Amino acid sequence: MTSLYRPYDRYRRLGAACSQCGVRHAQGEADPHAGAMPEPGPVSTERLSDDFVEAALVKALFPDDGLRRRFLHAVGASTARAAIASVLPIGSMQAMAQDKPRALEKRELKIGFIPITCATPLIMADPLGFYKRQGLSVTLNKTAGWALIRDRMINRESDASHFLSPMPLAITMGLGSVAAPMRVATVQNINGQAITMSIKHKDRRDPKQWKGFRFAIPFEYSIHNFLLRYYLAEHGLDPDKDVQLRVTPPAEMVANLRAGNIDGFLGPDPFNQRAVFDEIGFIHVLSKEIWDGHPCCAFGTSDAFIKENPNTFAALYRAVLESAAMARDPKNRPLIAKVIAPAAYLNQPETIVEQVLTGRFADGLGGVRNEPTRTDFDPVPWHSMAVWMLTQMKRWGYVKGEVAYKDIAEQVFLLTDARKRMAELGQKAPDNGYKKFKVMGKEFDPMQPAAYVDSFAIRKS
Repeated sequence: MTSLYRPYDRYRRLGAACSQCGVRHAQGEADPHAGAMPEPGPVSTERLSDDFVEAALVKALFPDDGLRRRFLHAVGASTARAAIASVLPIGSMQAMAQDKPRALEKRELKIGFIPITCATPLIMADPLGFYKRQGLSVTLNKTAGWALIRDRMINRESDASHFLSPMPLAITMGLGSVAAPMRVATVQNINGQAITMSIKHKDRRDPKQWKGFRFAIPFEYSIHNFLLRYYLAEHGLDPDKDVQLRVTPPAEMVANLRAGNIDGFLGPDPFNQRAVFDEIGFIHVLSKEIWDGHPCCAFGTSDAFIKENPNTFAALYRAVLESAAMARDPKNRPLIAKVIAPAAYLNQPETIVEQVLTGRFADGLGGVRNEPTRTDFDPVPWHSMAVWMLTQMKRWGYVKGEVAYKDIAEQVFLLTDARKRMAELGQKAPDNGYKKFKVMGKEFDPMQPAAYVDSFAIRKS
């Protein structure tokens, strides 16, 4: 007997209803419509899906059980199938139901990362199996500094990477390196940074007292550089004249603070909290107090990789988005701290990582703060965020001449792709990539970037 007569036979072990009468017959029960049920042999997932679609269509066309049985017995399975196929595209619907994932062009991937909590979704996707669920075998390569991250991507030694959000913009434009088109698939984290000062400055909290201070930043093309410059300038200090800014790998910031080589740093966690833990520094302000919801790090790859490996890129995209969704739920943070703290990843005490991720932390001044959004994980690559970073590159002289703000932002930050992949996973994504936001109380209109740059009294002449 063909599948039209008994399409649900193979589902009875799962308690599915019979296609003819709609009754859920018990497992192993003799088929009341065709005698004793034979022991089924191996059946492919594709065949099961095909049978299910066929059965569903028949039941939809003939919802009355008695009428459906009489029709099938009267015309026979083959005639019934041909009649239905003449008005409904069974083959296409079966193919859609199977929804086979496309073959991956490349399964074994190398992904670079810096051991900081900003990379939480990218890191946790390894021990928690998000990459494997997509058929990927990923090697996470811990990297010392951002210049090396950049060079490995340009030289194609890494397939994809943890980036500082401004880096793909800079690399694409050829700022600080040869030009190589890079793309931001997701923002890895929002907030999650701080200005941390040496404990010797605990009574010098007014930035106007910081003239001559030395600060560490992780990279020139970093949100840290741009936020610190913005913060200093809003307090009347010219970051190019009144203080020294030193590019320092994140892992070396605490040691430099301890040695007195710097007075403070605007850097990533867990190193802000590590300075407090080691009793050598205090948290002056969280970066969310400068711009709440700002992007920090990103996940991305080269334009060439996407074109050569579209299916692999889609699988990688899904893995990171699923990981970010888990990271965004506060109840998961203690578990995440446990899995990313070990030596292979952050190599930090679990208690430090948990303080950062949960937002309940010691501030180094004798207090305990509760800031649940100290760090968060919204993966949307907003175009307006990219435009703001470009305005700061222009403001401080990193880019000369006219800047095609909108074109560059939309080329590098893949919001359309993010919207598509998020929809596949049932995640909400914005229709418009140009939301407004405020930085230190001043609204940024992404439609007026040139006017925004010109509005600042302190900027590179």
